[in-house]
Amino acid sequence: QVQLVESGGGSVQAGGSLRLSCAYSGSRYSRRCMGWFRQAPGTEREGVAYIYSINGSTYYVDSVKGRFTISQDNAKVTTFLQMNSLKPEDTAMYYCAADLLYCGLDSTRYNHWGQGTQVTVSS
Repeated sequence: QVQLVESGGGSVQAGGSLRLSCAYSGSRYSRRCMGWFRQAPGTEREGVAYIYSINGSTYYVDSVKGRFTISQDNAKVTTFLQMNSLKPEDTAMYYCAADLLYCGLDSTRYNHWGQGTQVTVSS
């Protein structure tokens, strides 16, 4: 059974940086899409970025382009989200997700989810 565990969240001032990590375990397959999503209270879950494990292709939502970078380690066990120049509007619970077939920013298409890690950005 696939298990995803996020870490690296915290509280920072605007303009600061955080690096989120997502540890993947429980699947025999390395081909998958890894996505980062975020959700503030009372809002729908928003796709932030994803990476396709085989070729490393990435995609970002417009609001984080140039500030966030998604990457994976050589073993494709850990997926990272480097967040620079953080803004208060980035405040949310950040979730890591994985799927073996779907690759995109539609949260309803991902089959596996982590528990989330809180990111809070103060002015």
